[in-house]
Amino acid sequence: MSQNTKLQNGYNAIGFSQGAQFLRAVAQRCPNPPMLNLVSLGGQHQGVFGLPKCSDSSRLCNYMRRMLHLGAYLWYVQNSLIQASYWHDPLQENEYQRKNLFLAEINNENINNIEYKNNLQKLRALVLVKFENDTMVEPVETEWFGFYKPGQAEEVQKLQQSELYQKDWLGLRAMENAGKVYFISLPGDHLQFTADWFIENIIKKYLI
Repeated sequence: MSQNTKLQNGYNAIGFSQGAQFLRAVAQRCPNPPMLNLVSLGGQHQGVFGLPKCSDSSRLCNYMRRMLHLGAYLWYVQNSLIQASYWHDPLQENEYQRKNLFLAEINNENINNIEYKNNLQKLRALVLVKFENDTMVEPVETEWFGFYKPGQAEEVQKLQQSELYQKDWLGLRAMENAGKVYFISLPGDHLQFTADWFIENIIKKYLI
């Protein structure tokens, strides 16, 4: 990307589902060329805990369950199962923070990387779209950086209640105070939206 002259003045990024947190990692790790705006559509920025729509009859789903049950934070599982990279077990919070190789790292939950915080704050806008009736993501609040309170998997807390926000590990509190974080709630299931809605509510408002 750094060698692409078409991107030298910056670019906009749109992440669908898990692609949203992967693109956020790009913004934090690769500041050149600059990412101008990041749109997250159903991204799981605090991870997931559950496979709600994964059928028992699916071989792939059963394989993922076995791997996650075996040990989501084992080196082999972290490096061979993409879902493990953002598997966030609130019942094993310390294990997650120490051994998760991707999400805990880009969320500054393990080692505080000031460059990640500085680079993310360079965004003009971080647009977080949550699908209110999402049956693919648990908990849904992760699409707005919320998650289960540590130590249990029932009560969900909002981003603003989290340590990530209150200690401002990623600069999200500063970004929200500066009016650079946009929380959009959309009725419907995971990634269910029309082209007209996307053009009117995303492209025209944030990308033009």
